[in-house]
Amino acid sequence: MSLSGKTAIITGSTSGIGLAIARALGNEGANVMLNGFGDPAAIARVKAEIAAANAGRVDYHGADMSKPAEIADLVAKTNATFGSVDIVVNNAGIQFVAPVEKFPTEKWDAIIAINLSSAFHTIHHALPLMKARKWGRIINISSAHGLVASAEKTAYVAAKHGILGLTKSVALEASNTGVTCNAICPGWVLTPLVQQQIDARAKAQGVTVKQANDALLGEKQPQLQFTTPEQIAALAVFLCSDAASNMQGTQLVSDGGWTAQ
Repeated sequence: MSLSGKTAIITGSTSGIGLAIARALGNEGANVMLNGFGDPAAIARVKAEIAAANAGRVDYHGADMSKPAEIADLVAKTNATFGSVDIVVNNAGIQFVAPVEKFPTEKWDAIIAINLSSAFHTIHHALPLMKARKWGRIINISSAHGLVASAEKTAYVAAKHGILGLTKSVALEASNTGVTCNAICPGWVLTPLVQQQIDARAKAQGVTVKQANDALLGEKQPQLQFTTPEQIAALAVFLCSDAASNMQGTQLVSDGGWTAQ
């Protein structure tokens, strides 16, 4: 498969799952618009690395995904730079863990804004561009927590459930336009975000990081191994392929059996 001539926006793509997806789509020849926070020098290195590995072009936009005006600018600048917006991967996300009665209001608002509302705003601006070209792929990164819940993660679970509802509604509206909208639901993926949770758990419980790691997996995933960012990226590439052209409003789950229980 070649994505030569296509342009992809991947939000939250300076690390973790988003970066793996950016690399994978770039390897298929797509132009890539990176987005996220990070050290400017490190982002420049990532841009150069992806550009060197494929025939497409690579750029970066530092939109804060909690700000609708900056999201609108991200889509507009991508279209102006590359001449199209063909693929959107809504991946940006943050996490905070606390019992609901102690959950800070500002943390709830931030998680809903970045994990859910940002996907709406990106789709809102990108979908008309895709429809005009009669081809597009919208891929929303949800989670096993979009299908089932865990305690003390009210905002994250609510946002990831919302992502699946958004996916289904957009899929219905996009049917017969050449645009598809689907979601990916990873289980535990060892990203910097998850590593922070493991480190915090080890500190709180007075155990080693490995013990906290093994306990985390054992609580949820019968298959006691992390899904890799590269595996999620491969699913994103598949959803961009002709083989997935009749997939609409669904979710691909890679969670080691988490939601099979």
